[in-house]
Amino acid sequence: MNLPDTAALLYQATSRLNKTSDTPALDAELLLCAVCGIDRSAVTRDQSLVLTNRQRDFFSTLINRRAAGEPIAYLLQRKEFWSQELLVSPEVLIPRPETELLVEQALEHLPDQPCNVADLGTGSGAIALAIATERPNVQVTATDISQSALEVAMKNAVTLGVQNVTFRQGDWFTPLADQHYRLIVSNPPYVRVGDPRLEVGTLYEPVDALLSGYDGLDALRVICAAARRYLDHQGVLILEHACDQKIAVHELLSQGGFETIVCNTDLAGKPRVTWGRREKWE
Repeated sequence: MNLPDTAALLYQATSRLNKTSDTPALDAELLLCAVCGIDRSAVTRDQSLVLTNRQRDFFSTLINRRAAGEPIAYLLQRKEFWSQELLVSPEVLIPRPETELLVEQALEHLPDQPCNVADLGTGSGAIALAIATERPNVQVTATDISQSALEVAMKNAVTLGVQNVTFRQGDWFTPLADQHYRLIVSNPPYVRVGDPRLEVGTLYEPVDALLSGYDGLDALRVICAAARRYLDHQGVLILEHACDQKIAVHELLSQGGFETIVCNTDLAGKPRVTWGRREKWE
C-alpha cells in the first residue's frame, strides 16, 4: 500500500493531539470523517481505507490546527447543543453544555399559553432555537450586535426548520423597542479581562462574546439595570454567569428591582444560572 491506511493515520494523529486535547482519539476520528465525508461507524468498520493525497494533506492541516489549540467545533464547523446540531464559526461563541441549564430554567418558567421571549446576545442562536423548538407556541426575539453572528444564527434556524424566532441586530435591548416579554434570557460575556483561567481554545473565539470589563460584570450590569422595564408583570430574567459571580449577580438583580432571586447550580454543583422575577407592576 503506497499510502498509510486509516488505522495508521489515526494512530499518528492521536499521538500528535495527546498534549492538546482531552479526547485526542475522538478528535482524530471526527476530523478524518469530515475529510472523507463518512461517519464514525464507517471508520470503525474499515480502518484500511486509503486516502487520496489531497485528503491526506487536508487531514494533516486540520490535525496541525487542532494541535495548535483551535477548537474542534470550529474545525468541524458544527456543535451539538440541546440535541440540535448547530453551525458554528469564529464569529460566534461555541455553545457550552452548562448553558443547557439556562434553557432548562427558561422552559420551567414559561407558561403553557403563548407568550413572548427575548434572547439577548444570541450568537449561534443556540438558546433561542432550543426554546423555540421546545415551545412552538412562543415567539422568540433573538438579538445580537454582530451581523455576522446573526447570519450564523439565521442559517441554523433555516436548517432546523424553526420559524418562531425573529432575529434583530443591535446592542442588548435596543432592538426590542417598547415591547414587553414574559421571559428574557441571556448568556452574556462574563469573563474578566486578564483572567488566567482562559483556555487556549477560547483565544480563537470572538473576544466580545467572552470578555466584559475588569471584573467580567459590565454586560451583566447593563442587562440587570434595564431588563425590568421590558418584562411583563411576573416576568422573569434568566442569566448565565461565572461560578464566582453569584453574589455580584444577586446584588445587580436586586438593584435592578427584582424581588425574587434564585441561583441554580450546574451538574458540577457550581453556581451557574441566576433568575429574578418582576413581582410588582407600577
